[in-house]
Amino acid sequence: MSVLIAIPARYASTRYPGKPLVELKGPDGVSKSLIRRSWEAARSVRVADRVVVATDDTRIRDHAEAFGAEVIMTSSDWLNGTERCAEVAARLPGYEIVVNLQGDAPLTPPWFVEDLVAGLRAAPGADVATPVLRADGRALNGFLADRRAGRVGGTTAVFGAGGRALYFSKEVIPYTGQIYGDHEATPVFHHVGVYAYRPAALQAYADWEQGPLERLEGLEQLRFLENGRNVLCVEVQARGRLFWELNNPEDVARIETMLAEMGGA
Repeated sequence: MSVLIAIPARYASTRYPGKPLVELKGPDGVSKSLIRRSWEAARSVRVADRVVVATDDTRIRDHAEAFGAEVIMTSSDWLNGTERCAEVAARLPGYEIVVNLQGDAPLTPPWFVEDLVAGLRAAPGADVATPVLRADGRALNGFLADRRAGRVGGTTAVFGAGGRALYFSKEVIPYTGQIYGDHEATPVFHHVGVYAYRPAALQAYADWEQGPLERLEGLEQLRFLENGRNVLCVEVQARGRLFWELNNPEDVARIETMLAEMGGA
């Protein structure tokens, strides 16, 4: 019942080149790179048997190895982190579940991944599981502000009975038309960029071509939906923790503020 966590990281990001090496200052004044904070988040997951950084860039490799990470060098041809994880899974076989903890999500609490793995184990009909977090008014207003400013912010998810995913979008869905207070629960779910795959589904993914929805949205998980696979949305609880992904340069200050509010190092 083993779990491998792979952290895909590439230097040549279209929106934010060099993003994995961006420094984020904690409330103690210590700066750590994005990839290091993401690796530390992965290492705190109790169900993880192995954690590796997957990259095609020697600058990321050298930096990650310097702080003690195990690094797997992967092809530079991959279009997204799921494809990169598929290569890792093929080279490191024998794991029951492969987790993709994306390298731009250093605020991911360990129980998000633990609940995700438990959810996939309990749903034999699911090929992939991914966490969703009910947005409060503060988070939803942040999504809407990003869209008004022309920025791509968080991704939202809609799902049906049993948590089966219906769609994921960089637009804010479903439409509500309401104004919510900062701490008020909303019907919008923030998709957390973490995935747990069954190895067979992950290997199949690498053989499929990109579909039109994946190309339009730029969301890798849509390839599973476009090929009829069952993606399970697992609702997770924030437990007072703040969550945000680093998608744009503007998010550095936002994440540093969240680190300060949570008192994280």
